[in-house]
Amino acid sequence: MTLLGQQAFTQNNAEGNTQNKKNHQDQPDLLEPVADPIAATDQPIVIQVALPVPLFGVFDYLVPDHLLSQWPFAVGCRMCVPFGKRELVGIYLGQATGDHIQPSKLKTIHSVLDDESLLPDSSLKLLHWAAAYYHYPIGEVISCALPTLLRQGRPYNLLSQYWRLTATAERDTLKRAPKQLQAFDLLKLHDEHGAPESVLLLMGASKKQLQLLEEKGLAECFLQKTEHPPHPVKLAEMPLVANAEQQQAIDTIQQHLGSFKGILLDGLTGSGKTEVYLQAMQPVLEAGQQVLVLVPEIGLTPQTLERFRSRFQCDIVAMHSNLTDVARLQAWQEAQTGRAQIVIGTRSAVFTPMPKLGLIIIDEEHDVSFKQQDTFRYHARDVALCRGHRESCPVVLGSATPCLESLHLVSEGKLLALKLTQRAGNAALAKIQLIDLKKQTREHGLARDLIDAIKQRLKKDEQVLIFLNRRGYAPILLCPQCAWQADCPSCDAHLTVHRQPAEHLHCHHCNYQSRLPTACPSCQFGGLSPTGMGTARLEEGLKELFPDTDVLRVDRDSTSRVGSWERIYKRAHQEKSAILLGTQMLAKGHHFPHVTLVAILDVDGGFLNVDFRAPERTAQLIMQVAGRAGRGQKAGLVLIQTFKPENPLLQLLIQQGYAAFADTCLAERKAMLLPPYRYCALIRAETPQAEKSLQFLQHVVGLLYSQPDAQQRDHSPLEIWGPVPAPMERRAGVFRAHVLIFCKDRRLLHQLLGNWWRQVGKLPERRGVRCSIDIDAQELS
Repeated sequence: MTLLGQQAFTQNNAEGNTQNKKNHQDQPDLLEPVADPIAATDQPIVIQVALPVPLFGVFDYLVPDHLLSQWPFAVGCRMCVPFGKRELVGIYLGQATGDHIQPSKLKTIHSVLDDESLLPDSSLKLLHWAAAYYHYPIGEVISCALPTLLRQGRPYNLLSQYWRLTATAERDTLKRAPKQLQAFDLLKLHDEHGAPESVLLLMGASKKQLQLLEEKGLAECFLQKTEHPPHPVKLAEMPLVANAEQQQAIDTIQQHLGSFKGILLDGLTGSGKTEVYLQAMQPVLEAGQQVLVLVPEIGLTPQTLERFRSRFQCDIVAMHSNLTDVARLQAWQEAQTGRAQIVIGTRSAVFTPMPKLGLIIIDEEHDVSFKQQDTFRYHARDVALCRGHRESCPVVLGSATPCLESLHLVSEGKLLALKLTQRAGNAALAKIQLIDLKKQTREHGLARDLIDAIKQRLKKDEQVLIFLNRRGYAPILLCPQCAWQADCPSCDAHLTVHRQPAEHLHCHHCNYQSRLPTACPSCQFGGLSPTGMGTARLEEGLKELFPDTDVLRVDRDSTSRVGSWERIYKRAHQEKSAILLGTQMLAKGHHFPHVTLVAILDVDGGFLNVDFRAPERTAQLIMQVAGRAGRGQKAGLVLIQTFKPENPLLQLLIQQGYAAFADTCLAERKAMLLPPYRYCALIRAETPQAEKSLQFLQHVVGLLYSQPDAQQRDHSPLEIWGPVPAPMERRAGVFRAHVLIFCKDRRLLHQLLGNWWRQVGKLPERRGVRCSIDIDAQELS
């Protein structure tokens, strides 16, 4: 949650009419949409509208006489309203009641955009809960749940482009333009009602030729609403034969259909969790209901879509940030009207209205990508569990490395655990071995034993996956003469050397870029040295070591072009030797049947991080990357390079597995009263001066302690760590500090935070400070 400074806060509050503003109650359970009673015709009608502004509460407006014919409005419809000198698109939440209303001081709405509700009652209740739980303005929460075009006030009924010939069109004018003539003949097959552009493109016409016909006055384009009735669900292929553990998991999930149950599907990598999903959802789809599937990364969406479409002949839509605004609105409408039977999306899809929701699946539930890290800081996994409870449908959390919070909920009986301990097709788990870098010589960052192992696999025409979670060419540019290093002028971070598309320095934190200097700025020495290893530099080294083998690099730089990741994925599925090199994009749920060797080059940093969650994240990453090996018929091997092979946590992980590692971490968390054994909130402050961030947080901590329930019998139920500078104190030109607030009682914590956070927004000291609150924070950086 990012609010504006005190100056902007005061300005917006003034321009929006203080009489228009009405605060919600603080308790999450009490925040429900206002009922819409029938208004008396002789009294002015005052309504409540949620607006996308960084102010808590909803706003009161009058209904003008010329809109009374449309009354009553549908709760959840959009309307245009004045807000200061602007016009905003808001959501109608109901009729305002109470003695506080002064109609003479209220503004009137401009227009009503929808005849029907865009957000059903169940969606509005979920959004109210999320706004209260994460302490974020309800108007901005609702805005996050709508596609961009709807937020802009565009029509809900998205019209499709149709083409038809004009009344005066003559074929003879196109004798010298054969391609345009072909498009003309296709249009001639249709009457004056025309044909959809999508159909014409499938028939062989091109967009360019249609536009040329339009320029010549031979064809015209017009918009028309199209209806797509839902198709009956059919199996495109027969389900695979499930083993005993898979069948038990399928049966258990299906037994809970029609009611809420949180289910943790804890299965090894390659144990067939996706097949469990597919078979468990079949009766849901056959009953005419919808299934919501959340994946952590956009890169997993095409793979998941392909797998689901190969099993079911039904309407399946994808929802993620790489879609165009029009495509996203179309997918949202398919889900909102119930036409889409399966919705596959990233975290924001959790708010998509689905009137016939029957099952929610969260794949790779441990992944931190499900937590929004800026603005509205919600966790899609927790929101999905709340949604399942409210809409009486089971929620399946799938992972080979469940997060500690989920395992704790299992121990408390709040989640039902289902285990898959066998790999599908009787494939054996890959063996994990450590390589002590203190005893090995290295070439291009690879130990001699690792190079030999790669050669052996490539000779057998097998594939190798090398994991290095550091993109770019080199992480440091160093002067060997005076030890100068290229640092970001706006962050406490080194600049990364990149060679593509041209040589330059790049900050991965604030996106600052500069040319590569020809000499040291400090001592003028001309031999600056790129130091360290990034994926681009390692790619060069691998091509030098293995010149006859394809090296497929997978990171944000190499997959930025449309279709690049799909081409890499297709090549990886060919039964031919190759080296896959990449960052954590390779670690999440991908199936590479021909990979028999996985190499992890750097794991030590993850166990030494200041964040108490870092060892858990590192272990999950190791096991997820290791799970890419040996998924086919051949045995797999995992080699991990480390300078600390004696690390007890690392030894525990590779010798006894993730379950034993998680038990040890949970015991440590319990002894230290860290989450999940206490609930936490992280308060961040950012200012151009380091001292001001700390001073502001010290002031707001004092304000928190002054709350009535913050002191109980001479002691506080809260434990506060800080304020302290953030691990990376300076980022993008501002200094950051934070405070961690712990409490054993979740309800008490939110009660205290709700009253206090609204007071923080009104403090005079807030001027020039950008602050935010992060409930159940997943990262301290």
